[in-house]
Amino acid sequence: MPVGKGSQLSGDEKKNELDRLMEKLELDLAKNNLNASDRLSVIRQLKGLIISGNADSVFNQKSVGILCQHGFEVDTPASSREALKCVANILLLESKTRPMFVEFGYASKAAAKLKSNDPEDKLLSSRILFLISYDKTLDFNELFDDNDLAESINLNIAHYANYFSDSKRGDPQSSPNTMALSETLKLLFNLAQFYPSRAKAFSKSVPSILQMIGQMKSPSSPLQQPMNYLINALLNLDFDIEPSGQSTASPMFPTPDQVRQVDGLITILDSSISYYKEEQLESLATPLVTLLQKVYVVAPPSVRKHLRAKLLPSNDERAKPLGRSDTFASGLLRLSTSPVAPNLRECVSSLMFELSDQNPTTFVRNVGYGYASGFLMSHHIPSPDTSNRRNSEDVNSDGEYLGETLTRVDGQEINPITGQRKDMEPVDTGPEMTDEEKEQEAERLFVLFER
Repeated sequence: MPVGKGSQLSGDEKKNELDRLMEKLELDLAKNNLNASDRLSVIRQLKGLIISGNADSVFNQKSVGILCQHGFEVDTPASSREALKCVANILLLESKTRPMFVEFGYASKAAAKLKSNDPEDKLLSSRILFLISYDKTLDFNELFDDNDLAESINLNIAHYANYFSDSKRGDPQSSPNTMALSETLKLLFNLAQFYPSRAKAFSKSVPSILQMIGQMKSPSSPLQQPMNYLINALLNLDFDIEPSGQSTASPMFPTPDQVRQVDGLITILDSSISYYKEEQLESLATPLVTLLQKVYVVAPPSVRKHLRAKLLPSNDERAKPLGRSDTFASGLLRLSTSPVAPNLRECVSSLMFELSDQNPTTFVRNVGYGYASGFLMSHHIPSPDTSNRRNSEDVNSDGEYLGETLTRVDGQEINPITGQRKDMEPVDTGPEMTDEEKEQEAERLFVLFER
């Protein structure tokens, strides 16, 4: 989002004013004829005109160069920061200016500002680097190697974790450090996404990110920034699981309480389902559901079992068709068929399938055909056979015959379509249909199927 307040000027009048202000800044670079106060005033006026829209006259190489010089080379901190806000807004509003910034060679100066102690410097440099990360003109590998980019980001995230650990800081949502943290996390996400070979360099930040997730949990707006960016940042990072599967050293599964971190993530998801509308959950909760699936894949057996118990409907819920109760697991399951959140719908179904060890029979047993069929069909996965024919391929690692788990749970017969216990299904007390009524009903169903 652009930084600053807009202006009421428009059309030629606005263009002329933009040109006039840029000329003053250009002349100042040549003759140093503006004092610090006047320079600040001119740049602030320019910033207001840029973010109010229709500022095409500054979306060019010359204007970007002038503002970069004021931002990175003029030694007046207040006006330099305002100039960098102008640069950030221009890069945001017009993507063609991003390679212009790169051509001037200021990327390394932006990376250097990450080492500043001022939160506004960290914010602006992170935002600029984040925006130019979408442009392929710059090879960020040079910044990794020559400017300690990963280490600067890791140190900043550790600083924010320490800063927010102080309960006296007040509401973190409005803090300048929160804005700087959000921009830093967005940059980390892009770098790990676009440069996967460098993602491991950010593993140092995982404990700090998890620490802040634990500190910032809130039932009110549970996925507002920076929480959403903290969760996004984890998606591309390594949890440092040993090949042997032992995860005692992993910050995601700390000993002795290996489920503490995952329970925190589940609490956030639970609060989010209660707090947001499904349309909002589409963008906000999809990364969190994806993260939980990633966690499950690398989790040790005890944590996997815990996640299944938390995220899948329990057998106690089978007194009703699955998804009908008011539990967290049922609410999550209902999202797998949401008509307004297609990405979240897919992610929830994928999570449920993963929790079922990617076994179609276990999947249907856990959620019922009604919820499972769409996912299985769209992914071209054969639906399980509900017959009682025993097949050696239908036996799981515990020696349990999966065909029986599909129709029986805890010794109780279940309806594989709804997942409800057969003995809890409503009994039809009406009179039995006559042969003529049965024939009419069959004909009606045939017509419906034909349609």
